[in-house]
Amino acid sequence: MRTKFILYLFTLLSILSCSKEAKKDSNNSKSEVYNDYDKYIELSKSKKLPKDKKILLDIAYNKIKVFKNTPEARNSLSKIIYEYYFINDLEGLENSSKLLLKNSSSTNDSINLGLAYRTKALYFNNIKVLDSSFKYYFKAERLYLFLKDKEKLANVLLNKGKIQYKGADNLGADLTLTRAYNLFNELNDDGNLSETLIVLGNVSEELKEFDKAIVYHSKALEIASELDKTDSQNRKSICYNNIGFVYIKLNDFPKAINNFNQGLQNTSGKDNPDLYANLLDNLAYSKLQIKDTSGLPQMFFKALKIRDSLQTTSSIVLSNIHLSKYYTFKKESLVSQKYAAIALKIAKKAKIPNDVLVSLHQASEVDNINAVDYNKEYIILSDSLQLAERKSKDRFARLQLETDEIIQEKDVLEDRNRALLYVFVVSFILVGLLFVVRAQRARTRELLFKQAQQKANEEIFNLMMSQQSIIDESRNKEKKRLAQDLHDGILGRMFGLRLNLDSLNSNIDVESAKMRHELLNELKTIEQDIREISHDLNREKLVLINNFVSIVHNLLEDQKSLHEAAVSYNIDTTINWDKIGNAIKFLGVGKPLPE
Repeated sequence: MRTKFILYLFTLLSILSCSKEAKKDSNNSKSEVYNDYDKYIELSKSKKLPKDKKILLDIAYNKIKVFKNTPEARNSLSKIIYEYYFINDLEGLENSSKLLLKNSSSTNDSINLGLAYRTKALYFNNIKVLDSSFKYYFKAERLYLFLKDKEKLANVLLNKGKIQYKGADNLGADLTLTRAYNLFNELNDDGNLSETLIVLGNVSEELKEFDKAIVYHSKALEIASELDKTDSQNRKSICYNNIGFVYIKLNDFPKAINNFNQGLQNTSGKDNPDLYANLLDNLAYSKLQIKDTSGLPQMFFKALKIRDSLQTTSSIVLSNIHLSKYYTFKKESLVSQKYAAIALKIAKKAKIPNDVLVSLHQASEVDNINAVDYNKEYIILSDSLQLAERKSKDRFARLQLETDEIIQEKDVLEDRNRALLYVFVVSFILVGLLFVVRAQRARTRELLFKQAQQKANEEIFNLMMSQQSIIDESRNKEKKRLAQDLHDGILGRMFGLRLNLDSLNSNIDVESAKMRHELLNELKTIEQDIREISHDLNREKLVLINNFVSIVHNLLEDQKSLHEAAVSYNIDTTINWDKIGNAIKFLGVGKPLPE
C-alpha cells in the first residue's frame, strides 16, 4: 500500500530547482557589515552537525535583522532560509521567512517576495496547517503569473497541488497539477514532469479513476528511465510501487506482485529504506491475497523493523494491520487481535484519523467481542472525516476566493490611488498652464504697450521732424523775404541817397546843407532798419537752437516719468546745432546708445 512518504520525497528537489532566483552578490558592492554576516552563512555550510550550522545561521540572521533593508541583505536572508530548511529548523525557517516577507513587501522585491511566500507555505505544510500553506502557495502563484515566470509558477502549482491532495481536494488538485504538467512539459523539465505525473496518478487513484492512474504512473516511469542513474533508480521504484498499488485496488494481484518485484530490483534497504520497506510490505500483502505465503510473515516483520527504525507512524500502523490480516488467514485469532490492538493504539496516540479509521476496521473484523463498539466508533469517525474532507475542500475554495477578493480590493484601491494621482497631476499641470498663460498674457500686454509707446514715440519724432521741416521752410522764406527787402528796399534807398549826396557835394548853400542833413538822418534810419533786421536774424537763430534742445529735454523727461528705469542725458552746448540738419539731429532719438 502507498504511504505518505511519496509526497515528501521530492520536496527538497522542488526547492532546489527554484534556488536560481537568488541573485549573486557583487563583491564590489558589499559593505563591511554585509561581509560580516555573509561570512557566518559560508561558515555554516562547512559544518557537518545541524547544531553547529544552526548556531552560525542564528548569528547571521540576528545580524541581518538589525541591518538595513538592502538587496544584498535580502539575498543573504534567502540563503539563510535554504540552510534552515536543510537542517529542518522550523523555527529558524519561520522567523527568517517572516522577515524576508516583510522586507520584500516593503520594497516590492518580487523575486524574494515569491521565495518568502513559498517558504511560508513550506513551513505551514511541515506543521500540518494546510490551509495556511495553500494560501501562501496561491499568493506565490498569482505573483508568478503576473511576472510571467513559467519555471517558478510550475513549481508552485506542483506544491499547491500536493497540498490540495493532502487536504482531500482531489478535483482541485487534478486541475492544479494538470496546469503544472503542461508548464513542465513546455519547459522540458523531465525531473519535475515525472514527479507531477506521480502525484497526478495518486489523485486519479483517489478519484477511483484507476485506468487513468496507471497511465500517469506508467508515463512517469517512462520519463524516470531517461533520468540520471541515481535519481532514475529511486523514481522508477516509486513508479513501480504506485502501479502495483493501483493493481491492488483493481484486485489484479499478479500484476501488482510483478511491479513490486521490479521495484525491489531497483532499490535497496540502504539507499532508500523507507521505499524499500513499502515495496516489501506491499509485495507481502499482495502475495497474501493470492494465498501465497512463501516468505511470510518474515517479509512483514522485515518491513516493520525498518519502519520502526525510521519512526514512520502511518507505515508502522499499516505493517501491524497486515500482520493482523496474515494471522487471521492463519486462523490465529489471538495473535491477529494483538497486532490489530497495537495498530489501533499507535494510531490513536499519533492522532492520525485515517490510521485510526483503518485500525478500527481491522479490529472490528478480528475482535468479535468488541466488534460492536469498534463499528460504532468507526462510523462516528468516518462521518466526521467525511465532513472534515468536505470542509477542507470548501476551505481551500474559500481561501482562494478570499485571496482573489483581497487582491481585487487591492487592485481597486490601487486604481483609485492611481486615479487620484492622475487628477492631482492633471490639476497641477492645468494650474501651471494657467499661470504660464496669464504670465504670457501679461508679457504680451507689456510688449504691446511698449510697441504702442514706441509707435507713439516714432509718431512724435515724425511730427517733430515735420514741424522742424515747416520751420526750416518758413526760415528759408523769411531769408528770401529779407533778401528781397534788402535788395528792393534798403539797397534802393541807399542808392538814391548816394545819388543825392553826389549831387549836393558841389553845393555849399544853406539849402544844400539842410538837404545833406536830412539825407544823413535818412542814413541813420536805414542803419536802424539794418540793425533791426540783424537782431531779428540773431533772435531766430537762438529760437531755433533753443527749440531743438527744449524738444529733446521734454521728450526725455516724459520717458523718465513713464518708466522705472533711471534716465540720464546730456546735451552738448558746444555743438553748433544750427548747422546740423534735422534728419541727423533726430536720427538717434529714442534708440539706446552704443556700449
